[in-house]
This record gives sequence, structure tokens and C-alpha cells, in this order.
Amino acid sequence: MKLFQQRLLAVAALFILVFAACKSKTVKEEKPPVIPVENFFKNPENFGWRISPDGEYISYLSPYKGHTNVFVRKIADSVAIPVTSDSVRNIFDYQWKGNRILYLQDIGGDENFQLFSVGLDGKNLKPLTPFAKVRTSILNDLRYVPGKEKEVMIQMNKRDPRFFDPYSINIETGEMKVLFQNDKNYDGWFTDHTGLIRIATKTDGVNTTYYHRATEDDPFDSLLTTTYKDNFGIQLFTFDNKNLYVASNIGRDKTTILEYDLAARKEVKEIYSNPDYDVDGLSWSPKRKVLESADFTSWKREQKFLDKEAETEYNKMKAKFEGYEVGLYGSNDAEDKFVVWTGNDKLAAKYYFYDKKSGETKFLSDAFPWLKEENMASVKPVEYKSRDGLTIHGYLTLPKGIEAKNLPVVINPHGGPWARDSWGYNGETQFLANRGYAVLQMNFRGSTGYGKEFWLKGAKEWGKKMQDDITDGVQWLITEGIADPKRVAIYGGSYGGYATLAGVAFSPDLYCCAVDYVGVSNMFTFMKTIPPYWEPYKAMFYELVGDPVKDSALLAEVSPAFHADKIKAPLFIAQGANDPRVNKAESDQMVEALKKRGIEVEYMVKDDEGHGFANEKNSIDFYKAMESFFARHLSASKEEVKK
Repeated sequence: MKLFQQRLLAVAALFILVFAACKSKTVKEEKPPVIPVENFFKNPENFGWRISPDGEYISYLSPYKGHTNVFVRKIADSVAIPVTSDSVRNIFDYQWKGNRILYLQDIGGDENFQLFSVGLDGKNLKPLTPFAKVRTSILNDLRYVPGKEKEVMIQMNKRDPRFFDPYSINIETGEMKVLFQNDKNYDGWFTDHTGLIRIATKTDGVNTTYYHRATEDDPFDSLLTTTYKDNFGIQLFTFDNKNLYVASNIGRDKTTILEYDLAARKEVKEIYSNPDYDVDGLSWSPKRKVLESADFTSWKREQKFLDKEAETEYNKMKAKFEGYEVGLYGSNDAEDKFVVWTGNDKLAAKYYFYDKKSGETKFLSDAFPWLKEENMASVKPVEYKSRDGLTIHGYLTLPKGIEAKNLPVVINPHGGPWARDSWGYNGETQFLANRGYAVLQMNFRGSTGYGKEFWLKGAKEWGKKMQDDITDGVQWLITEGIADPKRVAIYGGSYGGYATLAGVAFSPDLYCCAVDYVGVSNMFTFMKTIPPYWEPYKAMFYELVGDPVKDSALLAEVSPAFHADKIKAPLFIAQGANDPRVNKAESDQMVEALKKRGIEVEYMVKDDEGHGFANEKNSIDFYKAMESFFARHLSASKEEVKK
């Protein structure tokens, strides 16, 4: 299997080095049929599989009553029953606790999640945190803590909307208990393996102080203080509860997995580092009490195994599903029954049940059985140079069966912006490629995963050098002969929506049209309307993006709403009315400014959505409108676009 992996990496490296050869002769592929919009964006079928702690049951998400709900069956059975019946909004975030299902749900996309509990027969549904305008999350499910079989640890901003306090809650009765009287407004919590809160954090946005206590009776004592530039990401306590495993870039560029000595207050052991990429985190075995792997993302997601048994099981699956990425997850407490995920750039997800004792794998489902791999386009890792010499990594999806020459192109910058794109199946890019468009995604400066220095190069560069990196990607495609310079569009969501608006405002002759999805348009109004639980991080925003007072000239310069007079390209803007992150006013003011100037702008608002559309009908409406918009303005041939 190592030989296969080496060959795969070698092919990727060769592609990067000689990508200009896109102009050279390649094996001719057949054009796929035009696939209906619904097939890309309707709710997946039978996905999100989990195994019950006792190993007797298996669960999954599937459409029911028009929305995604939770189904449960015995592993030995073939028929499952729906245990939730939400007919208003999809359920995506659920898990097991004992013999009950827990799930989180908000109202209309407001992100004020409430916690619910339901029995395996779909009865005894219990709203555990039925509080208006309060956001709940599970802090620790206490799954492996003896005596806590009916309790989970949650955090809520019920006392103060800016801060999250820890509670224990009985999943059957809803009985709740405050775990710490948070009169000092700590804003983060970490528990040891006994379920005791041992670490608390407090931030002013720029600096974060970590506090530690050895026992429940001890007061919290300051442990260390970091700036926002330094990562000290607590992964878990060591299995003896004495030290911490952390993902840290303190004193280094790349985030590394370390062991941190709580008594000595220093790092004592490096677990794993990668010279080129940040290490994302750790996987471990609660039963065997061993670290299994360190996880990082190069051009694709990868693992560095730290445990022979975990590596052996992984390699068994890689050998069985050659040509696919695999992941083992969702096991029972005994860790002898697993769900196996398989996928690649052309396949979103197939799931299998794996019995470790017998070695048997059994097919469970294809998340999108109506999409065929042979009709999907390949996603290739690429790189190009920015105008000031940075290497920008990205991904190019070329429409299948069409020569990679003078193509209509959709530039698709990611959201965040402190995030990154990675290789794999993406319904949006596959949809666009199926319509005959090439799609370029890039990890511009300010993206994460490439080290602290690359990330910080994005400080106060919204609309400036971050935008230049996107523009330079367009120019690279034009130089390579792949893009038709008259048929380049830009589309993005959230920060990608901002980059879309910035693109047409600050490079008005570069793009023929644009689609902005819940994007920021005015830096001043954006910062005034962020959720209250982001308040502690405002100072960091001011340093990384700009201070509305001290940097007012900069923020005015990079706010697309103030430069609507420069925009020439037609726009399609989509917005959720309940968006707590990018308020509807961000889109309203841009639409108003464009209409005053007579610029063509389509505006879609969904009253039951937030930061992105979650409901199937709304999502399909959006992509159908996008399809029609690009068909009119991006000028793919009639053969390539079927209305």
C-alpha cells in the first residue's frame, strides 16, 4: 500500500511541476450528461453513521418529513425507524449517550442551538435547553466517565450572552446543575479524563490566559498567557491526568503536537511536527488509552500514525478500498465495531460497517447514490506565484471531456478567511464543472495550515494583498491559456462573498459577473453586528482586520459598499434573513447602492435561513438561480448548459 501512496503523491507532485502541460495533449475524456441541480444539492441519503456505545445499534441521518432526521436500527437488522421528526429544519449535529440520542437544533439559522434528547424508539423527546436566544454546545459527553451514564457537560451563554458557563445536565429529566460559579467571566473550559474541569481560559481578544487547578477544591491559578498569534490548542489530558497534549506554535512557525508539563509549566516532549504544514490535531483510543495518530493537511488530509494497532487497521482498509481515502470512526465503547468512510474527489462518501474481530466489512450506504463517479470531474492540486513571490496553493477542477483551453472559469475563494480549502469531493465545484466551467480555489495568504508566518501575512490585508492573491490566480489561468479572459466569474460565501464583492469593486474589468453568498460589504457595519459571544474577540479582529476608529481610512478603502460606483459586472446576491454573523444589512446596502446606479443585481433572501442555506428547498433554489445567472453572463455554450 505504501507503493500506491508513493505513486499517488508522485503523480500530484508531477502535476504541480508541469501544470503548464494542461496545454499539451491528454487522453480525451467523454463529456458527462448534464446532471440536474437537485442531484447535487438535495439532502444526502443515509449518511452520518454512528454506532451505539454498547455496539448493539447503528444510527444515521436520512431525509424524513422533508428534512434530515436521525434513524436507528439494531446492527443485525435491516430496517431502521426515525427517532426524530423535525419537519422545519435539518438535523446535522447528533450523537449517542447511553441508550439515547442527543442532537442540537437552532431556529431559522440563528445559531442559538438548543439541546434535545430522545429515546431509541423515538419516544420521550426531551428539550433539555429550551431557552430563547441562548446558544448551547456539548462540552464533554462524559461517555467514558463511570457514574455519569445519564449526564453530559454543556456550556451555555444563558447568564451573559458574551460568555459560556459550564453545566451538567441529566439527559432524561433535564435536571441541570451549575458546575462553576463563573463570576470572573472565564470563556473556555477543558476537562480531564474524570470529567473534572481543570483548565479555564479568559481572553481580551488579543491575549488569552490559561488557568489551571489540580482538584475541584483548588482555585484556578494562571498557567500561561499567549497572544492571538500563538496557538496553544489543548487536545486532551495525558491518560494519567497529569499533563496536557497540545497543538502549539509557540516559539515556532508550524503548529506541532507537544506534551506540556502542568507542574513545570513548560513543554517537555514533541509528539509530532511537520516541516511544511500545521498539525491539526490528535486521534486517540479512549479504551486502550493510547495516541493513535497526528492529523495534518498537505494537498489532502493525512495522518502520521503513533500507534501500530491503529495503523494496521487503517492499512487493512486502504488495501480493501484502493484508490479511495478512508477513515475509521464512530466506534462502540469496546472499539471492536467501526464505521468506515471512503471517498475521493469524485465520491462524497460511501459507508461500511467494520467488525474488527471477524475482519468483515459490510456496505451501509452511498450518501449520493444518484451521482456516478464516472461523471464527476477530477480535482487537481496546483500552485502559482503571487506578485510578491509567495507560493499560493490551490485546486483546479476542469470540466470533463472539454479541452482545457479558453474555458469559462469560476474563481471560488474560501470563507473564513482563517481557514483553507483542501482536496476532496465538493458538490459546488462538481456542479459548476458539469456546466462546462473550470473552477479555481486558492489558499490565499491569511489561510491556515501553512504556518504562522503565512497566516499573519493576511493581517489588515482584506481587499488588498489577500485579494491580489486571488487576482494573481486569475492571471495565472489566463497565462496558461486555460481561462478565457472575457469569461471569468467570481463566487464565494462569507469571507468568500466579501472577496467576490471586493473583486468586482477593485478589479472591475477582471470579472464578467459575480455571485455573493452571505458576504460582508461594509467593514464598519459588519463589526457592529457580530454576535455577542464574539465580543471578547473584537480586539483580535481589530488587529487582524482593522480598528474602526484607528484604521477607519483602511476599512473605508476596503469596504466594497463604499466603492459600488466602480462595479460594472452584474451581480447575484443571496442572504439569510437570520444570519447572526453577516447581518442582512450587509447585503441590503450593497443591493441598494447597485440599483441606484442601474447595475444589474439579483437578490435572493430566505426568511428561514442564517449564515448559508441549510434547508434543501432553499439550497436548490439558490443553485438553480446561480445556474441561470451564469448561463446568461458567463456565456458557456448552449451545449454545455441545459436549462
